[in-house]
Amino acid sequence: MVIRQCSSHAHADAADRQYYKSLSPQQRLDILLELVDTQRGNDESSQRLARVYQITKRRRS
Repeated sequence: MVIRQCSSHAHADAADRQYYKSLSPQQRLDILLELVDTQRGNDESSQRLARVYQITKRRRS
């Protein structure tokens, strides 16, 4: 882990951009997939909600 001290938000943003530019495409993809996985959630309710749906046919009047 590397900790950097920045003098401004602009400097911190530039340092972040430089860091991500230095990563390989696969490393950036791995980070993205990890973030998606953490936001998706692994609890029962998030998995159950993804499967809740019902298809019904309407009667013609």
